[in-house]
Amino acid sequence: MRTVLFACVHSAGRSQIAAALFNHAVRRGAAVAIAAGTRPADHVQPGVVEAMHEIGLDLSVVEPRLLTDEVARKADMIVSMGCKEQCPWVPGQDRLDWAVDDPKGRAPDEVRRIRDDIRARVDELLREQGWAA
Repeated sequence: MRTVLFACVHSAGRSQIAAALFNHAVRRGAAVAIAAGTRPADHVQPGVVEAMHEIGLDLSVVEPRLLTDEVARKADMIVSMGCKEQCPWVPGQDRLDWAVDDPKGRAPDEVRRIRDDIRARVDELLREQGWAA
């Protein structure tokens, strides 16, 4: 099974949204997503938890994790979401960079827009890789 790492700075917004949406929509046994950040926060942003709850996904118990070289090496693909050069680089690894707004401090409608943007990108990635459920 392939592992996709969604990486951002705090692992409290974008990467958590992406990993949850990916794991919800991926074909069983095809791949799994994890989220990590270069400077992880203490908790997932409340606005993100609420926006994901609205679509039936619970991030209230998720804890941001540190993005280490070891975590990066275990992934088959890294999707960076704002950490750019701070994200580890692993030779031969598939890598994407998604320019996605940070939901931190945004109004609920903006967080929903960001969530929906990430959902469209995740759905496209799943289709491209043949992992869609």
